[in-house]
Amino acid sequence: MSTRRNFIAAAGTAAAATLLTNAASAHATAADAATPAGNSGASADTTTARNNILQVDTDMRANYDKLRANVLQQLGPVIVVENGMQGGHYTLVHQGQQFIEEPISQIFQLAKSIAHVPLGIFSVIAPSLDPTVPAGQANMDARDLQLVAYAGPSNTDWITPLQTFATDLDTARRTLEQADLPTDLKVSCAHILDAGLSFISDATRRRTFDMPGFQKFTGQIADDIKTNMYWAAKVQIEAVKDLFGRWKDKVGANAWHELYVVVLSMWTTSELNQNSIIIKHLMDKDMVDSHLIDLACEAPYIPNAVHVALDNLARIVMDNIAAEMVFSRDQQLADALKGKPDLLSQEILTLLGDTSATANTAALNACPFHTKTKAKQAIAAA
Repeated sequence: MSTRRNFIAAAGTAAAATLLTNAASAHATAADAATPAGNSGASADTTTARNNILQVDTDMRANYDKLRANVLQQLGPVIVVENGMQGGHYTLVHQGQQFIEEPISQIFQLAKSIAHVPLGIFSVIAPSLDPTVPAGQANMDARDLQLVAYAGPSNTDWITPLQTFATDLDTARRTLEQADLPTDLKVSCAHILDAGLSFISDATRRRTFDMPGFQKFTGQIADDIKTNMYWAAKVQIEAVKDLFGRWKDKVGANAWHELYVVVLSMWTTSELNQNSIIIKHLMDKDMVDSHLIDLACEAPYIPNAVHVALDNLARIVMDNIAAEMVFSRDQQLADALKGKPDLLSQEILTLLGDTSATANTAALNACPFHTKTKAKQAIAAA
């Protein structure tokens, strides 16, 4: 799975289309570039000369954006995947048309909904935890716990919202039989709901709780949560396989070989993303590392997600060609432009005295086209 051009779209759709690239949006002017920092005492001639130099970069960015906008119109076939509560919103862009589906059974959402009961309780009580890491919790960061447990154990503001949450759990439990769930999923959901209600009842009655007590509650339902995870994964895999089979028939085998897939997801799930894992097995093997692209966004849902995905894909496609033309005599820099490393990474490492072979190898291997070549060689040898 390719990790090139991973990004965090921390400032919305416009930022998402900018943060990914080696060339930012081209609408700045020479005046925007202004006098460089530390140049406040420069003469008028120096300032003018420097602004003239900066204008070159402004022109480059404008030209780059014009090319990007035109390349975007050529893209296809492309599948854009937006992760979400429904398991995935899929858009196929092909021959100027968009085909949209949300193919995953609601069982996916139902199974995850009940599996989230412990997290729902945690979200209410976390501020009132004891901010001291208990003995035996070697994997828990002390400062992180202090940040989460900001109110402290003397606070009781959690009681009312926890009782409200319990009302919803109780309603779900009483109507569970009518939800038409697979038998083992229904049983696991019942166990999770019962355990959650029991924990809440005990905590609100005593007006206190502690971390070991919460962990005892979650430990009792660990296997039930895994059952729910099994069902969510099962229906997602089946639905995506079916969808990709139908869309492969639509675009044809030759076009499918060149398929790009862009998966938009939150940073916290952008590595080993659930949809990406499935899709990896449905694309032509020699194309996965260069044509399956994970983009980390600020939220599960962003406005104009398809445009954001295509805009950034256009930049990636452009950089693939620009890399071999601009750095025709330096494959390491070419690979950096096509891959994950920053172009200045090797110079910075050198100046910092970190010239280890490991650093150089990591930069080289980051280029998805090296992996693509190896995959083709492996398939040919099989």
